[in-house]
Amino acid sequence: MRAVVLHEHGDIENLTYHEDYADPECGEGQVVIRVKATSLNYHDVFTTKGMPGIKVPLPIVIGLDISGEIAEIGAGVSGWSVGDRVLVNPLDPITPEKGLMGEMLDGGTAELCVVDATRLIKIPDGCSYEQAAALPVAYGTAHRMMITNGRMKGGEKVLILGASGGVGSCCVLLAKAMGCEVVAAGASPEKLDALKAWGADHVIGYEDFEKTIYGIYGKPHRRKFEGGVDVVINFTGGDTWVPSLKATQRGGKILTCGATAGFDPKEDLRYIWTFELQVLGSNSWAIEDLETLMEMIAEEKLKPVIDTVLPLEQTAEGVRQLRDREVIGKIVITP
Repeated sequence: MRAVVLHEHGDIENLTYHEDYADPECGEGQVVIRVKATSLNYHDVFTTKGMPGIKVPLPIVIGLDISGEIAEIGAGVSGWSVGDRVLVNPLDPITPEKGLMGEMLDGGTAELCVVDATRLIKIPDGCSYEQAAALPVAYGTAHRMMITNGRMKGGEKVLILGASGGVGSCCVLLAKAMGCEVVAAGASPEKLDALKAWGADHVIGYEDFEKTIYGIYGKPHRRKFEGGVDVVINFTGGDTWVPSLKATQRGGKILTCGATAGFDPKEDLRYIWTFELQVLGSNSWAIEDLETLMEMIAEEKLKPVIDTVLPLEQTAEGVRQLRDREVIGKIVITP
């Protein structure tokens, strides 16, 4: 089969395109998927470079988010048929210790992929392979952070940092779908234009962004529940962390699911206790998050933002675009 394989850690040139890589073998409790679409994530950049403390079993086929149709069914698998349209959960809900697809197990940048049947989720009519593949890591994480754990509700004022990427674009779409007033931050005119097109009520840059929030909503008051935003979504960390605290209304929430700009930012605990802020973390997603998102797509309540669709042989170029922050939305690979 054709496949893109990482043989050793390094830069994107270490992602090798093969015309005749070995087909996967279907074991007990497994199925073989004929891959129709795989979306890339910044996680693929980390996997390619190598991550401290994580020993990836090389060689590995990258790509965490996989959709396709069942091509072969192994012994002991019931409830599924050849030809069924399925989304693959990158993290097995039964045996999560096996690790992520595309990191500890061969992923989706190939024509075929062997998958434990416990990872399969049915794709409903009205949801395309590309749309389904855009969901797990980015959209599933956003849904869990905002709704499952963050318990956001309509009418809230929300500031979204990193709003033009995979997770951020979903945050914008979900917040608007539930009736929130959205302030979206972006780092370039092109990204700000995209954020406007997705429905953001206000688009802002990063320089002194807390002061920009003061200009829109007023400065948060430590004795009153006014000024600032109700919710800040911050999965960037780094230098954006303390300004996020400063931009949040008394009793408000900081929602986080990552730290792309630095995991050990300067902290100012005074804002957390003085303004009674809630800092809520979220890790990954659940099957229910992915099922809900696919139903929203089928009901035309959500349309994932897909920046680019590339053929399999251009996978390394897609990873490069992610690495260099050139992406607005998701990059999808189609074998």
